[in-house]
Amino acid sequence: MSAASHRFRYEAHDEQGTARFGEALAAALPDRAVIALNGPLGAGKTRLVQSLAAALGVDRRAVVSPTFVLVQEYQGRRPVYHFDAYRLSDEEEFWALGPEEYFAASGVCVIEWAERVVGCLPAERLEISIDVAGPTDRRFSCQAFGSLYGPVIERLRLWSGEASPHS
Repeated sequence: MSAASHRFRYEAHDEQGTARFGEALAAALPDRAVIALNGPLGAGKTRLVQSLAAALGVDRRAVVSPTFVLVQEYQGRRPVYHFDAYRLSDEEEFWALGPEEYFAASGVCVIEWAERVVGCLPAERLEISIDVAGPTDRRFSCQAFGSLYGPVIERLRLWSGEASPHS
């Protein structure tokens, strides 16, 4: 399988597009999913987590940026563990949160500002970078790390109507 087959890009033109992407992502993810989110302030990381969590049965209004708490736990049809590494000084501080227990738990782990703790992330993960492409436009670039997330990329391609690169 080529490196291109492990990548997917989606452009949302408004918040509804981000919400649709979050719903599609929630439907495509396996249990014990780990999502590393990267992007500048205001890119829509928390908005994406709100949409994903709502699709998993969590009240969207309960999902807030965990910047000052560092990790939030939300209960829905599947639990969502929402980390924010923005204020952490180093990877050791992230390890103190006990992420390995969350990574092993059934549910979905989402880490905002994941580039700050990349050395702590499992080898099997889905990385999503969000770029601001306009006032309301966001570009989501997804990359699968490990074999577990290749099928997630394929499901996202099918959802978007994009042809597989190896078809």
